Amino acid sequence: MTPRATYRFQFHKDFPFDRAEALLPYLDRLGISHVYASPITTAAAGSMHGYDVIDPTRINPELGGEEAFRSLSRAARWLGMGVIIDIVPNHMGVAGGGNAWWNDVLTRGEASRYARFFDIDWSRKLVLPILGDPLAKVLADGQIAVERRDGRAEIVAYGEHRLPVRDEDQDRAEDVPVADLLDRQHYRLASWRVANDELNWRRFFTINDLAGLRIEDDEVFEESHALYFRLYKEGLIDGVRIDHVDGLTDPIGYCRKLRARFDAIPRDDANRAYIVIEKILAADEPMGQDWGVDGTSGYDFMEEVSALIHAPEGTRPLAELWAQLSGRSPHFAPEELQARQDLLAWQFAGQLDQCVAAFAALTASAEALEGAITTPMLRRAIERLLWVFPVYRTYGPDAPTSDVAIRELARRRVDPLLPPGEGFVADRILAWLAGEGPGDRALLADAVRRFQQLSAPIAAKAVEDTAFYRHAVLLSRNDVGFDAGRISMSIAAFHERMKGRVERSPHAMLTTATHDHKRGEDVRARLAVLSAMPDEWRLQVEAWWRQTVDLAEGVDPADWYMLIQTLVGAWPEDRDLGDFSKRIAAWQEKSLREAKLRSSWEAPDTDYEARCNALAKALIDGEQGKDFREGMTALLRRIAPAAEANMLTQAALRYTVPGIPDCYQGTEFADLSLVDPDNRRPVDYPAREAALADGHCPKQKVIADLLALRRRCPDLFLQGRYTPLPVTGYGRDRVIAFERQHGDQRLTCIFGLRVTPLIDADGVIDWRDTAVETSEGMIRLADRAEPMPLWFWVTMGS
Repeated sequence: MTPRATYRFQFHKDFPFDRAEALLPYLDRLGISHVYASPITTAAAGSMHGYDVIDPTRINPELGGEEAFRSLSRAARWLGMGVIIDIVPNHMGVAGGGNAWWNDVLTRGEASRYARFFDIDWSRKLVLPILGDPLAKVLADGQIAVERRDGRAEIVAYGEHRLPVRDEDQDRAEDVPVADLLDRQHYRLASWRVANDELNWRRFFTINDLAGLRIEDDEVFEESHALYFRLYKEGLIDGVRIDHVDGLTDPIGYCRKLRARFDAIPRDDANRAYIVIEKILAADEPMGQDWGVDGTSGYDFMEEVSALIHAPEGTRPLAELWAQLSGRSPHFAPEELQARQDLLAWQFAGQLDQCVAAFAALTASAEALEGAITTPMLRRAIERLLWVFPVYRTYGPDAPTSDVAIRELARRRVDPLLPPGEGFVADRILAWLAGEGPGDRALLADAVRRFQQLSAPIAAKAVEDTAFYRHAVLLSRNDVGFDAGRISMSIAAFHERMKGRVERSPHAMLTTATHDHKRGEDVRARLAVLSAMPDEWRLQVEAWWRQTVDLAEGVDPADWYMLIQTLVGAWPEDRDLGDFSKRIAAWQEKSLREAKLRSSWEAPDTDYEARCNALAKALIDGEQGKDFREGMTALLRRIAPAAEANMLTQAALRYTVPGIPDCYQGTEFADLSLVDPDNRRPVDYPAREAALADGHCPKQKVIADLLALRRRCPDLFLQGRYTPLPVTGYGRDRVIAFERQHGDQRLTCIFGLRVTPLIDADGVIDWRDTAVETSEGMIRLADRAEPMPLWFWVTMGS
């Protein structure tokens, strides 16, 4: 059944199924219709997220196993609720020795029935980059031994990694030199430092612990999805969210196959499976209509609503302030280009080599191209296309029509980067990506697959996990799926997007917080206020710089400014600083290492990180940070009304525009979290239950009130039209107003946004003559009694 509203739970050993079951009555009172579960299948031991699945055929015993999941599902059904689960078709966890499929591959090599399950190049031994040094040194240091467990010999590295020994060597495993024994195995041990260049199996992004699955193979598909189909048939789940769909060989084909399999399963309730995909859409990239899914999991809406609450007047002054402080470009495009160049050279060189080789083989198979295109030409064109590719990936012959526009945009972007006269090579590659042109069809499919499975991780790692940590015009515009090159979206453009949702994806998920976000939804809402007061913000930043310049000695001004923005956005509402400095220190470590400028995961500069941590701690709770904290208190008090308006408007839009709203665990209260694992901290549910009872949390109350309307008038929200309403007067650019209508039901919504310039000295919003023209007449906002700019009501009849 189509959900009314979902609530995301992050399951792990400390939050198993029975904890969620106990919270179902609270979710029901809040108005939620479906539990939206993180991956429930068996993951690596102790996993706190579940995406490192080691066995997709059974439910994770650390979460309570199948019986506990059945209990959760039955309890949900008793309350009239359902369950949606997150599934991971792209990869499996292969570290720690717990993956039986992977272990069988290590034991039997290409002869294993699971060898075809993983995306492995069997022209050479499977490379395992698990060593801290080259193999010769590790052997010389005596760090590799042979031990027996349960009667079978295993190779043990550092006392930590346990690897199977092939059957032929079991009887004499301890009798031979370890180096000789290793030489006979189906795998080759190597230093972790060679993974980027020598790995011969597809991994998830740059994570050596996650191996790519060949889910396009029918046997792999059926075996890895059998549990999901059984749970659906038994009525224990109602749908799935597909993780990282762009990592698959054929995302469209996979989604269509999944839809067909679910549709073929008989259910007593005759409900159709709800399917959404984790899909990152580039700016203005439409979602294809022929995938067989209900839409995306909501990153596109998160970007749209975030851009909406930012004020356009901040665009130039904030960019100039960043450039002045950091010495870096005020524009995001150069930062993105550099990050793409860095990541392609540093972390994806091996995959690039394989991609070039595949296109070289394809070129050689095309008689018409003989002597026209060399391998170096292909490398230059492929490399430069990956530097500027405008979307995560293309989808080949079954792609949406947008691929034509993508090809044209890619061609324009790549032209200036190619040597004179080599533009035709890029044209040929782009045509091949669309399934057009000469050459062997099997070689074409392989080459296209390699490009598509490289362009997606380059976009993710270079943009979201590198450039977003280097560029800080305003950190609230740097998040998963966001276009950091623009501060704001016009109200008119947002209206057009929402009208498009009615036509194209009325049941897509709407979210503003996830397990992957860089900053909590209300960190972004608070920082968005600064875009509406850029001059005042500059004066505050300059004052803080003067106050803290001595404390910041040895800290790059860019990192100082990122810290300042983060403190403003995440400073606790109750001013209880408790573990705040530790949380900021953890954010700093990740931020600095992901940026790869002054530190990195591969070569941490702990001295520099310590200077940054010392600065943060001094500002948060040190005696030297007293003046800074006084300024922080004054600023937060000054922006509080506008920040709360942003917070409530963002939440209200999630529950009123076309789509299925999702609430990430705990975010019915203010979400001032930072990047993971901070955004996965334990949630205080007793406090939320108490607040729901007495209605003292404004954000939670707005959510509950709107969910009550959704429960009362489901068709209005699921099928209703979206009609923008005209706004006139003094605050016309500070209000979004619209109606949803279905039959004789009409929902009227009027929400304030970017209201900082309208707030007077007493913190009251001065609407003056601002008015909204509704279907029932003109409404002057100054006449409304409510203190906050948030009004919605349902009327019946024409």
